[in-house]
Amino acid sequence: MFSNIGTAELVIILVLLLLFFGSKKLSELARGMGEAAKEVKKIKSEIAADSDDS
Repeated sequence: MFSNIGTAELVIILVLLLLFFGSKKLSELARGMGEAAKEVKKIKSEIAADSDDS
């Protein structure tokens, strides 16, 4: 789906996001996404450890 997006398109999208949300909100959003990804990774490793114990 996103295989046709190039560097120029990504830059345009990032600039639009920056203008729309502002730098403060954008950094908060990125931090929240990072924390969510860390939580998903933690849960995934816990599930893998539980399945190895069985």
